[in-house]
Amino acid sequence: MERWLCVVTSRQRFSLSPAELIRRVRWLAEAGVDLVQIRERDLSDRALLLLVRDAVEVTRGTGARVVVNDRFDVAVAAGADGVHLREDSTSAERIRPFAPPEFLIGCSIHDIDRARASSACDYLLFGTVFPSGGKPSGHPVAGLERLREVCAAAAQPVLGIGGIAPVNAREVAGAGAAGAAAMDSLLSASSAGEAREIVRAFRKSFESADRC
Repeated sequence: MERWLCVVTSRQRFSLSPAELIRRVRWLAEAGVDLVQIRERDLSDRALLLLVRDAVEVTRGTGARVVVNDRFDVAVAAGADGVHLREDSTSAERIRPFAPPEFLIGCSIHDIDRARASSACDYLLFGTVFPSGGKPSGHPVAGLERLREVCAAAAQPVLGIGGIAPVNAREVAGAGAAGAAAMDSLLSASSAGEAREIVRAFRKSFESADRC
């Protein structure tokens, strides 16, 4: 089974300059991540456009595809591979007719009903699966059983998100997820070599689930 690995960006969380963020995106793309979700909500339109263009440039020639969080306009203008829509954002059905060929549309969901109603999305992101340092204290945790139910109900690939690392990625895959999205465990790589090791560890965790 093909497993997707997605890195979600956050300059602010890691106190990274745009140039350093792009450097880490390049390392991870070369290491083998499948998706790069640019989620930099604080940037101006122009700054976001430039950042996405840089991400598209450094991932060219790798297997990674770049999607932009919530900004369909920026994704198209920057030549990105797709857009990732929040649950409270514009629907995939509304933007699909205006999307370029092969344009990827991902959607965040938090329950089974949304999973069943998201037929225009190419993939779904479900969480928060485990407690996550990227969420405030007390943020609801869905857990593996709800992930399993969503994966069973959805027609598209479902990626788990929230507190996922190589040590628990096997459980996420075992619940039926097509892969995982992560911020801390991927973006924390401080060298190309470390990025390769982290991605390799994720892949091994996925493979161990597939052998079961």
